[in-house]
Amino acid sequence: MKRSPLIILFILCFAVSSGIAQTKKDNYTGKKPKNIILLVGDGMGLSEVSAAIYYKKGVPNFERFSTIGLSKTSASSHLVTDSAAGATAFSTGKKSYNGAIGVDKDTLAIETIVEKLSRKGISTGLVATSSIVHATPASFFAHVKSRRLYDEIASFMPNSEVDFFAGGGLKYFNQREDGRDLIAELKAKDFEIHTDKLPTTLNGKKQAILLAEDGMPKMVDNRGDFLPKATALALKHLSKNKKGFFLMAEGSQIDWGGHSNDADYLISELLDFDETLAVALDFAKKNGETLVIVTADHETGGFTLATKGGDYNKLDPVFSTGGHSGTMVPVFAEGPGASLFGGIYENTAIYDKMMLLLNK
Repeated sequence: MKRSPLIILFILCFAVSSGIAQTKKDNYTGKKPKNIILLVGDGMGLSEVSAAIYYKKGVPNFERFSTIGLSKTSASSHLVTDSAAGATAFSTGKKSYNGAIGVDKDTLAIETIVEKLSRKGISTGLVATSSIVHATPASFFAHVKSRRLYDEIASFMPNSEVDFFAGGGLKYFNQREDGRDLIAELKAKDFEIHTDKLPTTLNGKKQAILLAEDGMPKMVDNRGDFLPKATALALKHLSKNKKGFFLMAEGSQIDWGGHSNDADYLISELLDFDETLAVALDFAKKNGETLVIVTADHETGGFTLATKGGDYNKLDPVFSTGGHSGTMVPVFAEGPGASLFGGIYENTAIYDKMMLLLNK
């Protein structure tokens, strides 16, 4: 049975009110995770989650979470954030300006969660349905003043400590204006390179998977199950490290469907993202030491589920803008430490909570 947005809102309010005390704690004495999976639905607000629930055949994986909170998404420069500032908040715990990739408001580099954890011997991975040098994944490994400097962003990857990455963006590695061959540089840094399809087996090397010149195809254009499969592959690879891992996987094109005001595009990407939640949750349930966090950098499109022609039994997905909105976005958490993610807080607090739980 499908749940109405009103019921979902009630659940959110209950989770928010019950989690405030936990969120305000500076210290956490419960069980802590060894691994964290951060799943980012780019542009995914509450109405987008509601759409996934309505249009999913079967029980949506969003309903498997026991803790739900709300994140305030504004950037340091604007009330309405972009993906770069939003992801930089997740990766560094600092508010920055729209367009910032791993830098503060003065364009100075800030050490990211990937860099900090890598120094401790923890494995790290990034997966996206966009180019891997797009704003969200880029903010976890690069330090650049503008999100549009794709070649410069890509140049950080060979010397980064990322152990596994998968997405699009091949042209920024092998068709560069400066003539650098970053594929060769990745190989020299012990990466195994895949540019035609997801591998079925992996060796002990670091993994670079670039399956499109720029962004990956849309779901409506037959991308298939790249995101859930790449996430599963990353988990298989990263979980070999006994010290633990951090994985960020992004449903990048939820945002693009919102910008296009294309409901079919948006909903198909949401349902693909929901399948990826299943991969993460199933792994975490079996593993027992993994925290799964699902959230968004912002909402896109001012999306809502209106009535169709005034008929309260028919939904009409509609948009109010071609850009982003300033609404709060949901945060779902399951696993050791999940109770910290109830409440209402700034997007930077997601970083703070992750670092607290990992004792780093």
